[in-house]
Amino acid sequence: MRPSAAEDQGPPLRARYRRILGFAARVLVQTWWFELVLPRIGFTRVAESSRERRMRVLAQRFHVLAVELGGLMIKVGQFMSSRLDVLPPEITTELAGLQDEVPPVPIAEIRALAEAELGVPLSRAFASFDDTPLAAASLGQAHRARLSEQDAADAGFDEIVVKVQRPGIDQVVATDLAALRRVAGWLRRIRFIADRVNAPALVEEFAQTSLEEIDYLHEAAAAERFAENFAHDPRVDAPLVAWERTTRRVLTLSDVTAIKINDVAALRAAGIDPADVARVFAEVMFDQLFTHGFVHADPHPGNIFVTPHRAGGAGMPGASGASSTPGEVHPAWRLTFIDFGMMAEVPEGIRHGLRTLFIAAASRDGKGMVAAAQEIGVLMPSAENRELERALSALFARFGGMGFSELRDVDPREFQGFAVEFGDTMRSLPVQLPEGLLLLIRAVSLTSGMCSGLDPQFNIWESIEPYATRLLADESGNLVQDFAQQAVANAGVLWRLPKRIDDLVTRVDEGSVTFDTSRIERRLDRIDGLIRRGVSGLLFTALLIGGALVLAVNPVLGTVLMSVSVLPLLHTLFAGLFRRGPR
Repeated sequence: MRPSAAEDQGPPLRARYRRILGFAARVLVQTWWFELVLPRIGFTRVAESSRERRMRVLAQRFHVLAVELGGLMIKVGQFMSSRLDVLPPEITTELAGLQDEVPPVPIAEIRALAEAELGVPLSRAFASFDDTPLAAASLGQAHRARLSEQDAADAGFDEIVVKVQRPGIDQVVATDLAALRRVAGWLRRIRFIADRVNAPALVEEFAQTSLEEIDYLHEAAAAERFAENFAHDPRVDAPLVAWERTTRRVLTLSDVTAIKINDVAALRAAGIDPADVARVFAEVMFDQLFTHGFVHADPHPGNIFVTPHRAGGAGMPGASGASSTPGEVHPAWRLTFIDFGMMAEVPEGIRHGLRTLFIAAASRDGKGMVAAAQEIGVLMPSAENRELERALSALFARFGGMGFSELRDVDPREFQGFAVEFGDTMRSLPVQLPEGLLLLIRAVSLTSGMCSGLDPQFNIWESIEPYATRLLADESGNLVQDFAQQAVANAGVLWRLPKRIDDLVTRVDEGSVTFDTSRIERRLDRIDGLIRRGVSGLLFTALLIGGALVLAVNPVLGTVLMSVSVLPLLHTLFAGLFRRGPR
């Protein structure tokens, strides 16, 4: 068997690979024992009563593992914390606090990597380079620096931030992804998991995002695209890219650091009302979602600054800047975004699916909601549509017919209860949100939390309402067409229904409708036997492994369980030899 790429990288990475697999294997064995074996031998109550505590301990252990290993595992924890569709709240809540903060890399290693990437010594690449990192994360760290006079003249700015990847992070990411793909292969073979979660697809989505995040050329292009989207908007800025000093592993941007968006005291000291910041921030985020279709998916406080304008409202150097026209009134400050490694696209399919979902929710149409979910890519192939239709109809019946003015008056605790109920339903059904949609949900969630922290009276519905209204208005022609097509389809069914019923009644009267169930009965009989033998095989395995697990703690009980396991083994092996009747 050919060794994996991770195992070819040397002892440290092999140990890392095996540690990740070992953790996953222990989790799978524990889950198999408590969620499959115990319920089958009559201990369902034991499994259910301990589930919440087990999930919390599992998340805590992964939290420790992620912090110790660093690298991509911290990103895995953050990714898992957003998977409300497939993971229980005990896990997502525990991992929500996982921060991407690790000890900085020694400056000698950072200098060596940067010089190898840029092809010149740092003393020639920059006029100055601060050895103390501005920030350190699991994939890279940032340092303040200054461009040389010639580079500054070409770029139009001299104060910069240089983002340098951690040495060897490519190999670490490859190792972590290899381990995750192996675990996903295990999960694909477990039916009760595979029916609800497409683990290999999840890993590949995560891999794509992670590989893009360690490609600084990709991030630089995203920064320029974001700046172009808001080039004529005085509310928003983004750093400029110094392309001459940027490679796949080194990213050089203009220094745009200012007041952190959540620093309420500093905002008030600068004469800026935090409530105004909350309102503008929400407007800008929903502009990204509904207008540009290109969303900053990681808008946490470290990635957004509030930049006061200089006297006279002039823009500041080193930022993308908004064009000004005579007589235009500029605000006294602007929002400056940084870190564009995690961006979310809003493709036309999701936009059209959201429109369909709005229509279905307004008419309380469960089937229409399922159609929208299929269009967005939410449903697994094993989804039972009828059950999902009933579940969605029940969940949205309370809110589906409300206007935004009514939604604003709903008790927030009711929304919280709805979110819990919806999350339970999502986890119980074969539903899996595409990562692109999850990134959008993450962005909206962070936006809501940030705005509420700036303004306790903030209501996110007031920011969403104009965009949702415009979305429906823009699609009004398609809306009429959809209703017309549905009406024609329903009319066709009704037109053909009387003739089909008459044909069926005539055939029954003539005695031409017959049902031959003998073959079905034989097949059911055979399937029943196979199921019984399969259950016996499972029971044998459970008793044998269960006895082995408790043997060290309770030798008597362990021996009894292992001895009793012989009975279901005999049934599995010989039950098929004594069956009667036709096969």
